[in-house]
Amino acid sequence: MRLAFMVMMGLALAAPAGAQEPGVDEEGCKESALLSRMPGCGIYECSTKEFDAAEVVVNMAGDTRRLEGQVEILALICPEKGSPLQLQRNAEAALRKAGYTVVFTGAHDGHSYPAVTAHKGAQWVSVQAGMYNEFPQYTQTAVLVQAMAQEMTAAAKQMADALAGSGRVDVYGITFATGQATLTSESEAVLADVVAVLQATPDLRLRVEGHTDNVGDTAANQKLSEARAAAVVAWLTARGIDAGRLVAAGFGDTQPVADNATPEGRAKNRRVTLARQ
Repeated sequence: MRLAFMVMMGLALAAPAGAQEPGVDEEGCKESALLSRMPGCGIYECSTKEFDAAEVVVNMAGDTRRLEGQVEILALICPEKGSPLQLQRNAEAALRKAGYTVVFTGAHDGHSYPAVTAHKGAQWVSVQAGMYNEFPQYTQTAVLVQAMAQEMTAAAKQMADALAGSGRVDVYGITFATGQATLTSESEAVLADVVAVLQATPDLRLRVEGHTDNVGDTAANQKLSEARAAAVVAWLTARGIDAGRLVAAGFGDTQPVADNATPEGRAKNRRVTLARQ
């Protein structure tokens, strides 16, 4: 879904710096793909952000709603024969025709000229009309509402590098309640890194392996390791990772990486391993 436009409310309309006459676009600026410009209007300012926040007016009192996501702003100046009301009414008609739900339309406190605000799903569109000298002008801002993309931490980068190299990595910091397959809250930061790796590498498929130390019955350790691996897979799929990219496997105490005779060694053996499929 592409970006829709909404207005940056409460800002004075600045004098156009690069387009002193209507119909002239500032270099590098282009028309909205969702809401075409009024005929004869020129874009004098534009901005695009992968993730930012903007506020949109939602009622006559001038109250605004803060939205976060991908933001694109266009400011346009139009021929003298037009009017702010004409700009606002045309934008409203176009949005309704495109299937948007109009949240607010008309004048509002805090601004002398009319605006229209609408949305269709995660896309919000608002247009604020105004004047610069004898020229009508308006501002559009496109926001696709979404959460900020998960960025890879240094730990996630190391994890990704290990998988790309050797094809497997022992992951420490994914912990469980003693003798159970219940993930602790302390595990979430590390699991979030695993999500980041999978999101950054869409074709990566992983086997999630559970391992235990040798304390207790071997059969019980095998069962526990399988349950813990399944718990990790369930956590990842609940955060949007396709279940088809993951498989759980348990190896109990059969693949130690350290000496089980010491507490430090047993701690290293209690681990989750990610292996590239």
